[in-house]
Amino acid sequence: MKRRSLFAFLGLAIALALPTVAQQMNTPDPQLREQIVALFGKFTEAWNNNDSAALAALYTEDAVFCGGEGSGPHYGREAIEKHFAEGFKLFHFSNHVVTPDQYSPHVIGTAGNEVWVLGEWSMTIQSKNGGSPMQIKGNSLNIFVPDGDSWKARAILTNNAATPSEPAKTK
Repeated sequence: MKRRSLFAFLGLAIALALPTVAQQMNTPDPQLREQIVALFGKFTEAWNNNDSAALAALYTEDAVFCGGEGSGPHYGREAIEKHFAEGFKLFHFSNHVVTPDQYSPHVIGTAGNEVWVLGEWSMTIQSKNGGSPMQIKGNSLNIFVPDGDSWKARAILTNNAATPSEPAKTK
């Protein structure tokens, strides 16, 4: 009877400890999180400057981008840059917002050399043919890999959370 109680107690202790251990393994170190947040800052700057070359430079040569309705997939940095350049000819993007607190990067992969990030984004879009600016927003799944002393996007999948229905509020 004592043996059964001991095994039950040990089993319970292990079961309660496992989620804590798993949570700690999925929590990136603060330095890694800062690097990923800085990378999002570069994406924001490139979007707000409508700079397709700077945006594409944040992707690996073999990256994949798939975004929104009818957008992609685009394979490789060159195709990704072309996609953004075509979009920037038609629309002006501004007020791109990626709040670092919305992101929770987790290290994945057998060697721990990949980071995936789920998050939200928003921006203002205006047709270069006129019309009112619209606020759009969505979600993204990002996979980043190390590139020297920094990180680059290997794959990004985005969606629009809702169809724009009203003009953006301007200040």
